[in-house]
Amino acid sequence: MSERLARVRSSPTEAAVPDPGQLIPVMRSTLVVRCNPLTKIGVALILMVGALLSIDLVSAGVVFVFCLLALPATGLDLSAAAKRLWFLPAGALLAAWGTALLAEKTGPVVVDFGPILFTTGSLSAAAAIFLRALALAIPLIVLASTIDPRDLSDALIQHLRLPEVVVVSVLAASRLLGLLVSEWQVLSMARRARGVAGGSLLRRTHSLFSGVFVLLVVSIRRATTLAMAMEGRAFGRPGRTWRRRSHFGIRDLVVVLISLAVCALAIVAAHLLGTWNPIIG
Repeated sequence: MSERLARVRSSPTEAAVPDPGQLIPVMRSTLVVRCNPLTKIGVALILMVGALLSIDLVSAGVVFVFCLLALPATGLDLSAAAKRLWFLPAGALLAAWGTALLAEKTGPVVVDFGPILFTTGSLSAAAAIFLRALALAIPLIVLASTIDPRDLSDALIQHLRLPEVVVVSVLAASRLLGLLVSEWQVLSMARRARGVAGGSLLRRTHSLFSGVFVLLVVSIRRATTLAMAMEGRAFGRPGRTWRRRSHFGIRDLVVVLISLAVCALAIVAAHLLGTWNPIIG
């Protein structure tokens, strides 16, 4: 594993975010991966607007098809995505099923089986909800998997001028969250090995609270050390320089323009085909 990560870091064709704790691993560097984190957030919001403004099959379908076609350009491991995100289509199907049952029954009857009544209108609404859910989820997954938290914090501070103490503190908390989970697992295994974690419900409850207290003490000590390190590096002081600069490039403009074109295409296509069903008005 260490040799593989070393190759990922050293190769110029690999992504710069080989974090093993990522939702989906990034296998290669692409146009989307190299974009500024703020650009990725903007693209995700634009695509979400295209899918959210109306509950219809056309606009959601346009955004969904674009997201599917653009997945290879994200550099993500698509096989790992299929294994880890199987619950997304299942959840979308569940939402579509509920919509088909509860939506207004318009058009010819398709299924009439006791309390289950599906019409063309209710099935169309269910299909729109299914595609809409996936069109909203895919950009968020790509966003969460291709953004390096360090790059995001640099962009938020340097471009949006957010307070660096707050941003870096949130960054440190997010980076230490995985460590906190690992420590809890090690602590649980150690208590089981000593024979103080099993037994009756009362004993297990006492063991749980004892483990939480130990974890809290360790977290406070680590937070104190981290605060001293941040103070020593002059976080929050005016005039502090940055080793890594956050930049926008031509690729950021290209990606934003493409997402705007997809959003406009989804809205125009829904209007032209007469399926536009705005959520407001």
